[in-house]
Amino acid sequence: MLVGSGAVLQGLDKITARVRSLELEFGETLVFGTLRITLRACRKAPPEDAPEAVAFLEITEVRPPQFPIRIFSGWMFASSPALSALEHPVYDVWVTDCKNVSKAPGGNSR
Repeated sequence: MLVGSGAVLQGLDKITARVRSLELEFGETLVFGTLRITLRACRKAPPEDAPEAVAFLEITEVRPPQFPIRIFSGWMFASSPALSALEHPVYDVWVTDCKNVSKAPGGNSR
């Protein structure tokens, strides 16, 4: 897998039916409605393999005056969004691609 410095996500607000493209860099936190999405890693298959992008995301819901609640932490797969999906009544978030991909440090792709 190739390492990406960022990720491209799609976010759906089920109330308004609006889809928004979300771009994050490694370690960055982005606000989408009441959600705070943090990208921890993004990996993409090399061009000679079947297309695949995976991202490790941490998603926290913030609803004042309540404390923030971590509602998702794990890998999301572009080719199989239902495999590891955010389950939320208002929002859907899924991975579409990695940005600025390069070979893993030291030549190791795993």
